[in-house]
Amino acid sequence: MPRPSWDEYFMAIAEQVSGRSTCLRRATGAVLVKDKRILATGYNGVPKGLAHCEEVGCLREQRHIPSGSHHELCRGIHAEQNAVIQAAKHGIAMDGATAYCTHQPCVLCAKILLNAGVVDIVFREPYPDPLSEELLAEAGLVPRRFAVPGGVNTGAAGRPASTALASDESR
Repeated sequence: MPRPSWDEYFMAIAEQVSGRSTCLRRATGAVLVKDKRILATGYNGVPKGLAHCEEVGCLREQRHIPSGSHHELCRGIHAEQNAVIQAAKHGIAMDGATAYCTHQPCVLCAKILLNAGVVDIVFREPYPDPLSEELLAEAGLVPRRFAVPGGVNTGAAGRPASTALASDESR
């Protein structure tokens, strides 16, 4: 078995982390990495002390909110947000970090990652948020689409997704 690249290694960990998600719509995971060391991980789910969506239902579905809009109308917190919160809670600086995300960050997560000092974002699945892409580009950060070995991206359930666009094997 060939040794995985750093991108493959950390993306596989992000996938594993997404397995802790309690979201009924989309399981996501994020890993913050610096100097090839994991700083923090996060997955999407409700804040501590609240009932999981599995128990009370999805607020976004109940209110017919389409994907990619009104992110604030949700009981859950995104994976990237939880990773940043975990790092901050434990006093871990994120300046110069790379975020490995199962999904392309939304505009809220993009702004949080920028302010946390993240300098590189690697994602597997695209997410429809043009404002996120615009703000990241303005800040000089162009997220990289992870290229799955063999050329087929799969979602959390192992279903094929769109093909990969780019990868950095040297990290």
